[in-house]
Amino acid sequence: MILGNIVKAIYIAKKDIKEYYLKPPTISWGIIFPVVFTLVFLFKGGSKSIHLVPGLIALSLFFGSTSMAAASIVFERKIGSFERLLLFPISYVGIALGKTLSSFTFGMLSLATIIMVVIPFILNVHAFSFLLIAVLIFSALMFSAFGVFAAFLIKDPTNAMLILNSIRLPMIFLCGVFIPVSSLPSYLQVIAFLLPLTYSVEAIRFAIEGTFDVIPPAISIMLMICITVLLLVLSAEMIKKMIP
Repeated sequence: MILGNIVKAIYIAKKDIKEYYLKPPTISWGIIFPVVFTLVFLFKGGSKSIHLVPGLIALSLFFGSTSMAAASIVFERKIGSFERLLLFPISYVGIALGKTLSSFTFGMLSLATIIMVVIPFILNVHAFSFLLIAVLIFSALMFSAFGVFAAFLIKDPTNAMLILNSIRLPMIFLCGVFIPVSSLPSYLQVIAFLLPLTYSVEAIRFAIEGTFDVIPPAISIMLMICITVLLLVLSAEMIKKMIP
């Protein structure tokens, strides 16, 4: 039964990839924004920007994965076609997983564009190890599940991207992308520990630089897996509540 749901989830992901890869919100916020954002900081800081690379990679994955989820789910809810998925012989978790896998695929595409940008800055860094690959995969899955859950929370599909960006943009400055979490005031550190981007930045930094700020990599990876599972379950509950 589990294997069957996974196979069906893959079919949902393939459908989303075919229909939503070239949607303007997906391209603009999933690829163009992370690339421009990365170039601005890298060229401004020059060689001193190496310490920003882990955060910029995590940021690219974050925006790429969540943008795909918003584009597909919000558009389907707006035109009323999402309900057709409820007729598909698959569990609610399977539907959430299918949406997550399509977002994951686009997130990895967004990551590929950023890797090409940052390669000159990490040539002398022990990167692209097995640990880094694993961390990037776990991060993309977690961000995709987060995007799916956030998309189901938004009541008005017409304001989806505005609401989603109001959630995503503050996370850039709270999750260690530019400012170490340890240097934040204690009350902001508490907020940072509640945000999934923090654990991705910490784990990617360790995989590239061999150091971390406040959270050991083993704990970051374990929490990313737990957060992903939790978000899938919560998304399934949101889907269930959509049934009249």
